Amino acid sequence: MLSHDELIRLINNKPPLVEHMIDPEIQVQPNGVELTLQRVEGYEGSGVIAFDNSERKLPLTKNLDFDNDGWLDLPRGCYKIVFNEIVNIPKNIAAIAKPRSSLLRCGVTVETAVWDAGYSGRSESLLVVFNEKGFRLKKDARVLQLLFFRLDEEVKRGYSGIYQNENF
Repeated sequence: MLSHDELIRLINNKPPLVEHMIDPEIQVQPNGVELTLQRVEGYEGSGVIAFDNSERKLPLTKNLDFDNDGWLDLPRGCYKIVFNEIVNIPKNIAAIAKPRSSLLRCGVTVETAVWDAGYSGRSESLLVVFNEKGFRLKKDARVLQLLFFRLDEEVKRGYSGIYQNENF
């Protein structure tokens, strides 16, 4: 796993490992980089996946508006969240993400997939509010810690799926 000093070096590279951070001094942690909340969307329908991605259909979502003070009250349920930061993962690094412990203590978690070597873009994840009393969330909150791992060797072909460079 990459440490703080190596993360800082990679953030200062071109392209930066993570760009558009609100405050790198706060967001770069001893073992990862915290990502912040740009927006929350509610699901409006169902999705479809099969073995062949040609049959994939993502569910419609609707943006949920923060109040005038930047807060959003979420009832129990699942939400799509989009991050402020853009991640540019080199072909010799992959990443996984974990929710910040403060979320877990509130009965909330974030689910993500593997962040593949070669991926570049503004990512989305699943926010799940388990707490039956709901959860209050502020825009730009730090919600996720992205952990980077150096691969034994660089991949020949990095991520090239439909989410590459999405939402820039």
